[in-house]
Amino acid sequence: MKHWRRRARRTAIGLAALLGIVAIVDRLDPPPLARATAAGGSVVLAADGSPLRAFADERGIWRYRVGRHQVSPAYLQALIAYEDRWFHHHPGVNPLAIVRALGQALASGRVVSGGSTLTMQVARMLEPIPRTPLGKARQAWRALQIEWRLDKDEILDLYLTLAPFGGTIEGVQAASHAYLGKSADGLSDAEAALLVVLPQAPSRLRPDRHPEAAQRARDKVIARMVSQGLWEPARAEAARIEQVAARRLVAPMRAPLLAERLRRESGEAVIATTIEARIQERIEQRVSALLRRLPERNSVAIMVVEHASMAVQAYVGSADLNDPERAGHVDMVRAPRSPGSTLKPFVYAMALDDGLIHSASLMIDAPQSFDGYQPSNFAERFQGPVSVRQALRMSLNVPAVDLLDRTGPVRFAASLEHAGLKLRMPEGAQPNLSLILGGAATTLEELLGAYAALAREGMAAQPRFLPASPLRERRLMSAESAFIVRTLLERAPADSYATREFDTASRTQLAWKTGTSYGYRDSWAIGVTPSHLVGVWIGRPDGTPQPGQFGAVTALPVLVEVVDGLPAPRRPRLSAPPAGVAQVEICWPLGLAASDTAPEHCHRRLDALTLAGTIPPTLPDRRSEGWSTPLLRYWKDPGSGRRHNQSCPHEPLEAVTVARWPALAYPWLSGPLRARSAIPDLAPGCAPDALGEGLRIAGLNNGAVLRHPPNRNGALRARVQALGSDGRVQWLLNERPHATSVGAEAVELAFAEDGEHRVIAIDSSGRHATISVRVLGTRPESSGALAQAAAVAARPSSAATPAW
Repeated sequence: MKHWRRRARRTAIGLAALLGIVAIVDRLDPPPLARATAAGGSVVLAADGSPLRAFADERGIWRYRVGRHQVSPAYLQALIAYEDRWFHHHPGVNPLAIVRALGQALASGRVVSGGSTLTMQVARMLEPIPRTPLGKARQAWRALQIEWRLDKDEILDLYLTLAPFGGTIEGVQAASHAYLGKSADGLSDAEAALLVVLPQAPSRLRPDRHPEAAQRARDKVIARMVSQGLWEPARAEAARIEQVAARRLVAPMRAPLLAERLRRESGEAVIATTIEARIQERIEQRVSALLRRLPERNSVAIMVVEHASMAVQAYVGSADLNDPERAGHVDMVRAPRSPGSTLKPFVYAMALDDGLIHSASLMIDAPQSFDGYQPSNFAERFQGPVSVRQALRMSLNVPAVDLLDRTGPVRFAASLEHAGLKLRMPEGAQPNLSLILGGAATTLEELLGAYAALAREGMAAQPRFLPASPLRERRLMSAESAFIVRTLLERAPADSYATREFDTASRTQLAWKTGTSYGYRDSWAIGVTPSHLVGVWIGRPDGTPQPGQFGAVTALPVLVEVVDGLPAPRRPRLSAPPAGVAQVEICWPLGLAASDTAPEHCHRRLDALTLAGTIPPTLPDRRSEGWSTPLLRYWKDPGSGRRHNQSCPHEPLEAVTVARWPALAYPWLSGPLRARSAIPDLAPGCAPDALGEGLRIAGLNNGAVLRHPPNRNGALRARVQALGSDGRVQWLLNERPHATSVGAEAVELAFAEDGEHRVIAIDSSGRHATISVRVLGTRPESSGALAQAAAVAARPSSAATPAW
């Protein structure tokens, strides 16, 4: 008994010593687990889990950390069954498997099966170990060390992350994205079996190079699953039918600039986004086709947002990432650029909320000076009296500047910035009236966030790129003004812009606005559909002017193509009119409800969308130094029809009230309309008053016919004067600015085309004079008309002057 105890004591001491030695060796030579936690590559995923862009680590290895919960259960089941069915029971080394492998090798003279457990394979993945008997022993030792430190689930996660899959691909997640174009949690049975066997011989079994060998090896895994009773024969047969079809190992490159942006901002190995892969791919294909039509060095930026959630579904930051000639590395979605006229809807919304206008309010598009700032139109033609609807749709500059002047540029800029759209101005500059015409810079991303207010009942919102990102929104306008402005931007068939290539008339649920920056540097088109926001920018990143490239011709066709490629909206229209919006018939020139306007004062009836039950009258005339009220009362002699004033009392006199148009509208009014608000001449003996003073054009008579002298080329020229004003006089020829004079200074008119011409003179107080002349010459009269018609047709906003 004592002998047995002494022997047991010696054995225990020996074991303790052995364990102590093992512990010391283990501490002196621990397994290199640091590689398992080292930063690897990263991948940015679309909403469906497909890769948008993959980034290798500093060694060029494509590896993304993945856990067992992120992998298909079929893959985990097949991996354990095929590689190490006793994985959850052994301490890291399976002696029976090693003995079996040695026996098979001695009997056949070659390696028939491996004896390595999954833990031993992880050990070889963590550090290079030679394939020799001594190396095998070291591999087993490392496996034991790993099992002492990690549990089985953690060891399995290491295998899933580090397993070699050929080339520079490591880990099942990277392999699944690289070969199959999907996440590892969506593997089919056949795909799972393929990825299980691939690490056994990554080079020989690469499915992109050796699909037949890969399929034979895969089928062995499927057979093993059946032999172990894990898969039913029918399930296995369905897996065998599936052909091995791997993609070429080309790094995915969709939405590359967005992927780079999110990788820098996130730092995560796997970044899931809201990008819809099919929409993104379709738009990138359209951009590739577009490049064949664009001038060289032009780039393109497009963003598509689902406005209910503000999830960004497509993001094209440049024309081609790898094209240095087009500055493809510059993300033009985020680049500050002049927005041109794309801010105009917001000033109309502000004016609606301020109670200044309704949708049919009378605006005047005519030469005006706003403390020295004198805007003109893109088409260099003035339209005269227009409604708010027409002014916004035709993107007229003077009405927009007029409204910004009344609402205040500082307040306007602050409102936009509060909603997320920052207007970037030169250092030290203050917001001014040029803002509404593109006199500051913003980004496509911020612009779409502001346009979201038109679709989201007045709430602007920040576009979201990640599913987990919170929705950040702020009110920019009321729900009522959002509805009205969006309705104004939805083109009806009668006034849609259309060309042979595309037609917006059939897309009445598409509200759109274009913009062109000064010098034709930037072309914009922004669209709002019942489900999406779409923004398009085209131009040169270096800001070089490009005459002939503008929003309606360059960017709008692309917008329409993108909208046509989007999924059909679930609802045909966004929403019903809010309770505060009503349609009312109003009258010009007063702008009030027809029911509240005397018939003699209602010169023209229009349907208007009004807000909050208010019907604002026509804005006061800012330029007239004479009369200032839209309803003018004077005294008339019923016998002679002449007007009398306080200087010449007469009996009997009758009081007459007329509705007056704004002074700057008169040059564009038809004869009958002018007659309805005309003021009679003063009776003889009456002292002149402000109502009787007018402007007169001298040098040409109204209705004159001019002929080109024989054998003389070039424009026919004539000299005229404006009499009755001491101030600055603006001259228009066919509604386009032509010259400026002071007082009675003579001006030379140049008639370049045969046909009818209108000459308009307007002084600084709003007084005006208009004459029409006819020019004849040796050229066929139709040639000038055709040339003029062609020039008008070439520009969408150069519509013919309304015949009021």
